[in-house]
Amino acid sequence: MLTESPNIDKNFVAKEFNLKNIDGKFYNLNDIRGKNGTLIFFICNHCPYVKAIVKKLVRDVSELKLLGINSVGIMSNDYESYPEDSYDNMKTFSKINNFSFPYLIDETQEIAKNYKAVCTPDFFGFNDKLNLKYRGRLDSSALKNDEYATRELFYSMKAISEKKEVPYNNPSIGCSIKWK
Repeated sequence: MLTESPNIDKNFVAKEFNLKNIDGKFYNLNDIRGKNGTLIFFICNHCPYVKAIVKKLVRDVSELKLLGINSVGIMSNDYESYPEDSYDNMKTFSKINNFSFPYLIDETQEIAKNYKAVCTPDFFGFNDKLNLKYRGRLDSSALKNDEYATRELFYSMKAISEKKEVPYNNPSIGCSIKWK
């Protein structure tokens, strides 16, 4: 079901988590926190919206790392109803797409609920104090493979790292999170 993320909640502060990565290690918020900002996003393996942007996401995460922004992907879907989103398939999806960031499984779906995530992809950009400054989409391309789409997430996170006004906060659009 096509779902749009809600407007940004300017009082939201990143919530703690401790989730298993595809390498078997557990990561918490402090493990992935970046010096100049932190990007937390909810994705899955089967969503056509995620598949449409995954190469650009990998590019942007790599470039944001150079700005002192660390990133993490979280998969919260009910993988029993959607087997393509299983832990083993997360490993495969990560490898095929050259993920350079932790890809964590939220088996209880508690973290997605704590963040009020509603769709995949759903992006949450935090400043160095873990205050939410960006809630939105990667770019304006949606399902189109538009290589010239404005890099809304990248430019917003860059502004966050420089302690400037965030230029974009357009809602993300994607498949709804598949709740148990």
